[in-house]
Amino acid sequence: MKITLITVGKIKEKYLKDAIAEYSKRLSRYCKLELVEVADEKTPDQAGETLEEQIRDREGERILKQIREDMYVITLEIGGKMLSSEELADKIEKLGIQGHSSIAFVIGGSIGLGKEVLARSDFALSFSKMTFPHQLMRVILLEQVYRSYRIINGEPYHK
Repeated sequence: MKITLITVGKIKEKYLKDAIAEYSKRLSRYCKLELVEVADEKTPDQAGETLEEQIRDREGERILKQIREDMYVITLEIGGKMLSSEELADKIEKLGIQGHSSIAFVIGGSIGLGKEVLARSDFALSFSKMTFPHQLMRVILLEQVYRSYRIINGEPYHK
């Protein structure tokens, strides 16, 4: 299985880079992992909805260029479906059984994902109704993907 994490913006904080590197190393036992960062757009503090939509669309174009036709796309959205760790593991395992050898997880920028990216999504996943920093969400997602593979392989994990 190939897992691609497509995200908007660069990670600046060393502690987040270290955590991402750690989970990337752990995941290398289970899957091929690719981390793709696309450029973000600067969003003015008082940006109106029209400008925010234009920014989401520009970031979305960059995201869509990274998505191949054969990828099963899971977007992270506040309004998506919430899954337990076991349910996420089951989803990943079933996708593999169904012949999906490539899953792309997409994390938008600070103002979310554009409508074309949302339209390309095969599954909307939510971790919470709360909003998290999108840089931190990368670490949380990688930890959950790692946990999923531990569950799939019947290996111990902390509950």
